[in-house]
Amino acid sequence: MTTEQQAATSAALPPPTVFLAETWQAEVEQKLSQGENVLSSVEVDLDQRLRFNKGVIAVTDRRLLARAPGETQWRDWPYRAGLELKHHDHAGVGHIELYDQHARLAAWRFTLGQNLHAIRVIDSFREQLHSHVSGEPVCAPEQNICPSCKAPLEPDQEECPICTKVLHTPPSTWTLFRLWRFAVPYRGQLALGFVLMLLGTAAHMIPPYLSMPLMDEVLIPYQNGQKIDPMLVTMYMGGLLGAAVLAWVLGWAKTYVLALVSERIGADLRTATYEHLLKLSLEYFGGKRTGDLMSRIGSESDRICVFLSLHLLDFASDVLMIIMTGVILCSINPWLAVITLVPLPFIAWMIHLVRDRLRTGFEKIDRVWGEVTNVLADTIPGIRVVKAFAQEHREAARFREANKHNLAVNDKLNKVWSLFSPTVSFLTELGLLIVWSFGIWQVSKGEITVGVLSAFVAYSSRFYGRLDSMSRIVSVTQKSASAAKRIFDILDHVSSVPEPVKPVKLDKIEGRIDLREVGFRYGNRAVNRGITLNIKAGEMVGLVGHSGSGKSTLVNLICRFYDVTEGAILLDGVDIRSFAVADYRRNIGLVLQEPFLFFGTIAENIAYGKPNASRQDIIAAARAAHAHEFILRLPQGYDSMVGERGQGLSGGERQRISIARALLIDPAILIMDEATSSVDSETEKEIQKALDNLVQGRTTIAIAHRLSTLHGADRLIVLDRGQVVEQGSHDELMAREGAYFRLYEAQARNMDVDMDEKE
Repeated sequence: MTTEQQAATSAALPPPTVFLAETWQAEVEQKLSQGENVLSSVEVDLDQRLRFNKGVIAVTDRRLLARAPGETQWRDWPYRAGLELKHHDHAGVGHIELYDQHARLAAWRFTLGQNLHAIRVIDSFREQLHSHVSGEPVCAPEQNICPSCKAPLEPDQEECPICTKVLHTPPSTWTLFRLWRFAVPYRGQLALGFVLMLLGTAAHMIPPYLSMPLMDEVLIPYQNGQKIDPMLVTMYMGGLLGAAVLAWVLGWAKTYVLALVSERIGADLRTATYEHLLKLSLEYFGGKRTGDLMSRIGSESDRICVFLSLHLLDFASDVLMIIMTGVILCSINPWLAVITLVPLPFIAWMIHLVRDRLRTGFEKIDRVWGEVTNVLADTIPGIRVVKAFAQEHREAARFREANKHNLAVNDKLNKVWSLFSPTVSFLTELGLLIVWSFGIWQVSKGEITVGVLSAFVAYSSRFYGRLDSMSRIVSVTQKSASAAKRIFDILDHVSSVPEPVKPVKLDKIEGRIDLREVGFRYGNRAVNRGITLNIKAGEMVGLVGHSGSGKSTLVNLICRFYDVTEGAILLDGVDIRSFAVADYRRNIGLVLQEPFLFFGTIAENIAYGKPNASRQDIIAAARAAHAHEFILRLPQGYDSMVGERGQGLSGGERQRISIARALLIDPAILIMDEATSSVDSETEKEIQKALDNLVQGRTTIAIAHRLSTLHGADRLIVLDRGQVVEQGSHDELMAREGAYFRLYEAQARNMDVDMDEKE
């Protein structure tokens, strides 16, 4: 494509809207040639170690320009035939990879908050590449459709839900090898267990070998009229007894050592999974069911533990037994050994045939079982609501349906397994029949003795018995592979709120919060757009707006439960993504609409954010929260047990304990999300007194259902459809008669109607 054609194409198109972070504008402009324009870009924010760092990829009308996170060197690739830019995501990490006909040229990683910009970069790159290679001009799209699958999109939908749908990948048996990293700390014990297994298997090989001379030198001569030699019999019987005792001792030691190791591997796996789960952002939990996660950490890790301690041990013993048996059979009689191995290829073929069906079937069973546990996880914590609305029959029907689905999936898989297992058993019996037939023919020819045949039959029985056992372990292996995949799905997931590579140290915090063109998307739906706010240190700001206007989402972004997809949030002039997540959140006190209390004492719940707090500090926080009086009325005072989720306390009492919990950590920033919306007027007055103590000297952001509770705020921010539409004091906003005025008047009318109805 000539320069004149490029210029004509650029002139024919409207100027593009390009997302390019301010931090990159100057650097990118220095790299551009004269007349070169940036068409789209994405900030890649994960380095090769998946730590938070910044880089950028920019598509221009002449080339692809990029700087990888953590690097200073810029690289570029002019458009040419054979280039291909690929995009995919896995476990919460987005990937962009550049290829030509020969190799991969570059790869970048990013959090999924940048996914929308990555899709735009891919589309823009493909359009420009096609234009340069074919010579055709780039045409602007006429309607809002997905460029990949051409599906129509909603007006505010920029990601295609079809193309971004996570594809299910079946588990692989190789997933089990990933457990090795949990076994590395115990490699010494594993080596000891393997040696014991080897010796134990060798001990099991002794009895059939001793049966040959016992048959040929003692029993058959006795049938022919010769006397039995007592010493010879004693020697052989002593050997058989010694081999049995030795095999028992070695088997016990092997089982004990490897069982201890497998239990520790299982415990480490559960701990690592749970700790990683706690590090993930709220975005991950928003798409998961509690019962499913509990099942993964509990029953799935137990299944893996049983596999490692029992079934894998048996499998390794079977393999060693087969190898040793094969060697002994070949050393006794090679031709008879070959006949013994005839059914082996057929058994191997059958195992290969059903393996994939079993693997996908067991993975499906795990997911269906998750549905059963989800019903329990929903119903048991919400049993009060179930009983209040007399929905016991409905919940029982839900459980029956989930259980019925689970039964149907298991029945379908059992059809495959029920045919497979007896067929393998039949083939092993057939193999023994062949050994007997060929062995009798060789005895009749005088080529082998009866003792050799009996030893051969004994070894063959063990050989085929181990083959049968190995075939049965296919089922257990696929179950364990499915369980391992479900656990590694958690371990592989990277938090969308990553830690910075070099976190900025947090010392003294003033509490100034600045939001610069903040935008956030949940999936393919835009929640907040272009929010710019400056909250002074110590200022109290109230967020108001209709339900769904983006108030709670904005608070979640400030708490860094999610990361912004556009713009930045700064604390005292520093991007909050530069701080270690835990250090940043320790300076935030959170009072939620529905306070959550843990099972434990009142004192433990108040001191949750500061476990080493003294009893005096706990009491002082409770006094400030106006909770001290009602706590003293409880049977054990501060040592009174709180039921799960605060059962046994009223809503107002739970809320005041939540306020005391926030007071105890003495936060620089206070977030209150509808703190008084679910209590009566008298209780609200008590909570409001506690809140007045809480907000003193802190930067406070409050969301309130009742607008009257925000009269004391220094400033009110009115949100509508994810954007700031008004801000100012109560009096200023009422005078404007805008969005806030309409909200206030509508709420006042509703209160008047409620009062009339009460009268």
